[in-house]
Amino acid sequence: MACRRVAPKTALRRLVAGEHGALAVDPAGTRPGRGAYVCDAACHAEAVRRGAYGRALRRRVTVPARLVPDTGDPTAGGEPSGNLS
Repeated sequence: MACRRVAPKTALRRLVAGEHGALAVDPAGTRPGRGAYVCDAACHAEAVRRGAYGRALRRRVTVPARLVPDTGDPTAGGEPSGNLS
């Protein structure tokens, strides 16, 4: 993600494409696969708006409607992100 702020990696939240392409928070940073990093909820909202998660993860992902990177609270539903299949 293209965040204009500089933050240490420990301050970033890692998100991965989970089961069935649903975006999920990876707080331990140990889940397999490509990860996308965001610094806060504003960066997350911008990434969703731009469809950046699909491009960063190189696959079609569904962003849960109530995914909050700071707390990792995913719920069902959401919109596809990115144009990759």
